[in-house]
Amino acid sequence: MPSLTRPLSCAFIFLLASTSQAQSPISFRNEVMAVLSRAGCNQGICHGNLNGRGGFKLSLRGQDLPLDLAAMTRDQLGRRVNPQNPEASLLLQKPSGQVAHEGGVRFGVNSNEYRILRDWIAEGMPLDPQDATRLVNLQVTPVEQYIVQPSNEITVQVRAIFSDGSTKDVSSLAVFESTNPKIDVSRSGHVKSTEPGETTIVVRYLHLQATALLAFVPERKDFAWSKPPVHNYIDKHVYARLEKLRVNPSQMCSDSEFLRRAYLDLLGQLPTPQEIRMFHVEHAKDKRAKLIDALLERPEYADTWALKWADLLRVEEKQLDKSGVKVFHAWIRESIAVNKRLNRFAQELVASRGSTYKDPASNYYRALREPQIRSEAFAQVFLGIRMQCAKCHNHPYNQLTQNDYHQLAAFFPRVQYKILENKRKDKLDSHEFIGEQLVFMDDKSEVKHPVSGLVLRPKYLGGDELPPSPSGRGVGGEGPKDDRLLLLADWLADAKNPYFARTQANRIWYHLMGRGIVDPEDDFRQSNPPVNGPLLDALAKDFAEHKFDQKHLIRTIMNSRTYQFSALPNETNKDDETNFSHTIVRGLSAEALLDAISQVTGVPATFNGYPAGTRAAQLPSLPGLDRKESNDVGVKFLRQFGKPERLLACSCERSDHTTLAQALQLIAGNLLDTGLKTPDNRLGKLLKAGKSNAEIVDDLFLAALTRSPNDRERSALVARIERATDRRAALEDLLWGVLNSKEFLLRK
Repeated sequence: MPSLTRPLSCAFIFLLASTSQAQSPISFRNEVMAVLSRAGCNQGICHGNLNGRGGFKLSLRGQDLPLDLAAMTRDQLGRRVNPQNPEASLLLQKPSGQVAHEGGVRFGVNSNEYRILRDWIAEGMPLDPQDATRLVNLQVTPVEQYIVQPSNEITVQVRAIFSDGSTKDVSSLAVFESTNPKIDVSRSGHVKSTEPGETTIVVRYLHLQATALLAFVPERKDFAWSKPPVHNYIDKHVYARLEKLRVNPSQMCSDSEFLRRAYLDLLGQLPTPQEIRMFHVEHAKDKRAKLIDALLERPEYADTWALKWADLLRVEEKQLDKSGVKVFHAWIRESIAVNKRLNRFAQELVASRGSTYKDPASNYYRALREPQIRSEAFAQVFLGIRMQCAKCHNHPYNQLTQNDYHQLAAFFPRVQYKILENKRKDKLDSHEFIGEQLVFMDDKSEVKHPVSGLVLRPKYLGGDELPPSPSGRGVGGEGPKDDRLLLLADWLADAKNPYFARTQANRIWYHLMGRGIVDPEDDFRQSNPPVNGPLLDALAKDFAEHKFDQKHLIRTIMNSRTYQFSALPNETNKDDETNFSHTIVRGLSAEALLDAISQVTGVPATFNGYPAGTRAAQLPSLPGLDRKESNDVGVKFLRQFGKPERLLACSCERSDHTTLAQALQLIAGNLLDTGLKTPDNRLGKLLKAGKSNAEIVDDLFLAALTRSPNDRERSALVARIERATDRRAALEDLLWGVLNSKEFLLRK
């Protein structure tokens, strides 16, 4: 390759020779590129932008060394560097503020960054030789630290390990970022907090990242660990962190709170008054464990957890059509009902093919029409990794490269479709499908690198590249041996897979606890470490050792004291939002809320095209093509309360934000109004049965809030009803008030 440096004068060569003995040559890869990153020069908002800035374009975060060398030394006739007079180089004068610079001053003339660039220019701006050492690892000290007041600062140090075994302190060249805006970190890695809090310090040096987990703990001179009982290993790991944070967990929740919580989490519905009474008269010490076991065997469990997977797998009518949605949802639900091992469930999805009507799992690919979309969905759903940023450049917050992205996508280009019919209503919408399709594999399609244009071999994420002619198994012993989907499915389902168990254990934890140990639950990356690493490791290990039994892991989590904490905080944990010291209060899902209103009022919601009595949690999907114009009251309610369109392969699409439309729906919406005024609703049946006002109040509280009213509530409400001239209207007002109460609308 021809040299990219400019010819040097004899005088300069003599000068260079006389000074080179004084110090080692500057490494372009390990030092110059680190300076550009530290100064922010190669970031997306600066010269790393797709179009550069100010006529100067660098590769994003330094992923293309030859391009950057050419841009600095050869672009625009090499005007940015002056080897005869290095201090006169624009590459030094602009970032040091000696010449007007849109990006402002990035470093001073006496800084280490200035010295590195100046010396490199003086040396002739060489590219590193082929055998130059490369960065292989990054070590941060401390990895985890608890700083107790009055101490409020600490310095993070960074050490680089290179391919020849050498190490070097690179704290002066690394980039430090705090994930907590209230906790500052300086350019030199000095962290200071003015108030208690936790942060992750993300350290970047060249292409690698590492993290330091720091917690600034209030002094609490009188703090004493409460030594709460331990139900299982989950509590041990949670307690270990809480004690270091000087936080005591909340007390256990009451039986009523636990009963309501367990029913909502496992069945997506409330317990009936009769079920509540039966639970309260049970005096066995293990009655909570027995309840969990019983709920896991009920059909509503399969309905509720199939709903969660249907969100991830994009079970929606526009691309799958009604028949595809029906068979795919039924297959998912049946897999949950029979407790199919989760790795087997994932394996069957990834390896699926055949008729979208006769082979239900093949609908997984019907909604994923391109190799890159398939790859992104696969990584996010099954590996917990959001790959999208690596499509065009190396991932900014992970170790993933652009090659990693496209080599994973190389598993999927051979997925093809035979459209047997398409009776779509909108002839201009190519994404609409109505009719059966066949998913099959061809034997020639490939993925090419978007820059080099070279055909890429598939490569397991973080693992090996497939050889040119891999030995594998075909479908049923037949078919091509190079069946990439089968090979990928086997790799995914293997108990040694480094991603699957952690991702699925974290996802189950998220659904039960309201927050992932890694949060968001499908965003595993170096810059987003688990809040409790040992806990996640233990859950993943337990999950894999029990052959990916979802019911086992759910049972283990729900039997922990951590799951059964009260939502009522104490003085030490009132500000804790991440360490599971108390239950996180959250709103009911759209389906659970609608089903709860129907259950309490005794008036089931109706959905066009589905039998009477169908619960919202049992719907395979929202109506497809006519969803925007649907006059179905139940569908409108679900959409208003955040049921997703299922256009993305993540739970992030499901909204939990409170809106004015939701408030109006609960205050005066048609659905609630119908539930209140229907003559033979719950109120009508209680009145017909001759129940007293006190008995009706008790029944409504049990049905809606899973508890009886206290004496003050009962006496006040009964007195109000008895004073009313219209008893039925007064009872409707009571029911309206209960259904609009925070206690009803929240899961705690």
